[in-house]
Amino acid sequence: MCSFYLFLFILGRMDPYVLIQFKSQERKSSVARGEGGSPAWNEKFTFRVEYPGEGDQYKLILKIMDKDTFSADDFIGQATIYVKDLLAVGVENGTAELHPRKYSVVRTDQTYCGEIEVGVTFTPKVEENYNEEEFGGWKQSHHY
Repeated sequence: MCSFYLFLFILGRMDPYVLIQFKSQERKSSVARGEGGSPAWNEKFTFRVEYPGEGDQYKLILKIMDKDTFSADDFIGQATIYVKDLLAVGVENGTAELHPRKYSVVRTDQTYCGEIEVGVTFTPKVEENYNEEEFGGWKQSHHY
């Protein structure tokens, strides 16, 4: 679960939303129309996580965007949350949580433009035990 509270140093009208990326997966928050530079979201996003898995890039990338009606949406900035330790604790203990805290939002040139407050919870999905004789919904039978 991710809850977002965003504060940006931007003047003018803005309709922000957040693109959340984990590895090759991407989710999108709702657009906070008319909320300007300090919108609040309270949304839940679910990602498929394999831990341990290939690679070492266990991070959530939060891209803050400004929704435009008649042109391409504008990139405002992004924040990165490293979750490798969270996943390790969650696998060991059955759940783990990063309590809401503020992360810096930076532009493409790495200049600071605000912050986003995010909380993250990781709960491993329990694997279901399958009868070894069942495959694809059919029971395997032996005829001799």
